Amino acid sequence: MPATAYLHFSRIAVRLLSVAAMVLIAGGARAQVQAAPVGPCGDPFHNHFGPFDYRTAPMDIRGMVERPHFPPGVETMTKPSKTTYHYMAQDVAYTLHVFPNHHRALNTMMRLGERHKTDPAPGARYTVECYFVRGMQYKPDDTVVRSLYALFLTKQKRNDDAVRQLELASEYAKDNPLSHLNIGLLYFDLGRYDRALEAAHAALALGFTRTDLIDKLKGINKWTEPGQLSAAPDTPKPNE
Repeated sequence: MPATAYLHFSRIAVRLLSVAAMVLIAGGARAQVQAAPVGPCGDPFHNHFGPFDYRTAPMDIRGMVERPHFPPGVETMTKPSKTTYHYMAQDVAYTLHVFPNHHRALNTMMRLGERHKTDPAPGARYTVECYFVRGMQYKPDDTVVRSLYALFLTKQKRNDDAVRQLELASEYAKDNPLSHLNIGLLYFDLGRYDRALEAAHAALALGFTRTDLIDKLKGINKWTEPGQLSAAPDTPKPNE
């Protein structure tokens, strides 16, 4: 992947995780546990410890797992904890088995796959995509997991699949303006400016005042005020 493209995707991931942090501070919504079929990605509802919804797990439970298995050095892929440098994905996988929707661990697993150019990453039980699937099975309403998965799919040039995940994320976003903004920014990066405009309008209607997405749309003459007719729908970017 070209360096410029990697930096672009890295900034998107940082943006997603920043939004996730705000949601954690505010308190996440709870979703009912659903039975998941056991397939190539395993069963995210059963583990020797947990599993727990990362958005609502008590701080002591989070710390019990993150301190030994997902400290800053593991998250940044610079310093192993319980493993060697090469097999660092083992600690990230442990974290994801306890918290299937751990946003930062999902992002690190994705980056480890990219660094090693192998899937699964050395030390992980499942593929990178499987960890996203497990997170969505465990908590279908977690819009950050779906948005990170859409980012992963975009990197794989599976733009149609990425759009489908953003559509589902939009349905689950409901009255969360941060989620609508985040989803809209991803739509913008995919060239789906009509969908990005809808997301911007949704965030505005919920009282969100940040203008990140509005400014981007204005910069390419794709912005219209709520209630006005928008331009013709954009042609989706084809999968390459």
